[in-house]
Amino acid sequence: MISPAFFIEKLRENGVDFFAGVPDSLLKNMCAYITDHFDTAHNIITANEGAAIGLAAGHYLATGQPACVYMQNSGEGNIINPLASLTDQEVYNIPVLLLIGWRGRPGVHDEPQHVKQGKITTGLLNVMGVNYEVLAKDEDKAEKQITKAIKALQNKDAFALVIEKDTFDDYKLQNVEVNDLTMSREEAIQTVAATLGDRDCIVSTTGMISRELFEYRAAMNQSHERDFLTVGSMGHASQIALGIALAQPERRVWCFDGDGAAIMHMGSMAIVANKAPKNYVHVVFNNGAHDSVGGQPTVGLKIDLPAVAKAVGYKATYSVDSKAELENVLAKVNGFESPALLEIKVKKGNRKDLGRPTTTPIQNKEALMQFLKK
Repeated sequence: MISPAFFIEKLRENGVDFFAGVPDSLLKNMCAYITDHFDTAHNIITANEGAAIGLAAGHYLATGQPACVYMQNSGEGNIINPLASLTDQEVYNIPVLLLIGWRGRPGVHDEPQHVKQGKITTGLLNVMGVNYEVLAKDEDKAEKQITKAIKALQNKDAFALVIEKDTFDDYKLQNVEVNDLTMSREEAIQTVAATLGDRDCIVSTTGMISRELFEYRAAMNQSHERDFLTVGSMGHASQIALGIALAQPERRVWCFDGDGAAIMHMGSMAIVANKAPKNYVHVVFNNGAHDSVGGQPTVGLKIDLPAVAKAVGYKATYSVDSKAELENVLAKVNGFESPALLEIKVKKGNRKDLGRPTTTPIQNKEALMQFLKK
């Protein structure tokens, strides 16, 4: 494995000192090093990966120096448009260095949502005309690849370094942001799920929220048929829930969202509000972190999400940070004006022994569809 310090300092020596992107578990040690060694004007965790390309373009326009954009390979879809219509040689010809965590690499076991993306990771780069190297786990070889990447940037080309599992040595984040909240996300999920009516259903976002909801059902010996576990497609759970809510207006639909996911495609909140489903409750479990990929911070606890929801047209908004407050709000759920947004502020972290869903995505889909026929 290679040292995050070695890798990042080699980039800095070659004029790459601006970083933007969305954290990934395969890049968490590198991202932690960047967080500790660059100020917040030179390392920006963006709403989504496409926005990071925009930041990189702006940085280049202002300084003449290329920027580095980091992401999980699931973020390739978000960067296709700005790569093709903004930074491409046939448009503005702006160089950018991409660091892409290769989840689901063929031959390496991974979760279902990463399998297809793993198969097409390098193919998408080929289609886009982006040259790439799979970063070596040996520092001498990696240095040569960095040199190749820098030469491409000097020629105003985009270049990608694709990162496999266990490429970077461990690096523990020193500047850890800790909130003083007391309620865990898992406790909050259990509290909300326990209030559901017999016909209510949940669409839960990717990551820990879906895993904790699944384990709650198992612990209570309940069926999973009422829950759609959105294992991929970060940021789109609210629209899946909206689609169900509009098609079945007599059924209350709950969207269990995370702060990072809600921010990633925040414009979707405006569509929910405009369609004004009277059976829609949008719950955002906000811990100010991308908890599933290393705990890197979001701006979730630094912004007023209920005010955003209110501004775009949600009929009611609530914000709580204790179990007592949460139970008080939920006791009034049948009188909610909808669409409603319920922000639940929770502490970071999760149980170390938290499991993963034991059903396949297709089994989950089919069970939910059968439930929705009732």
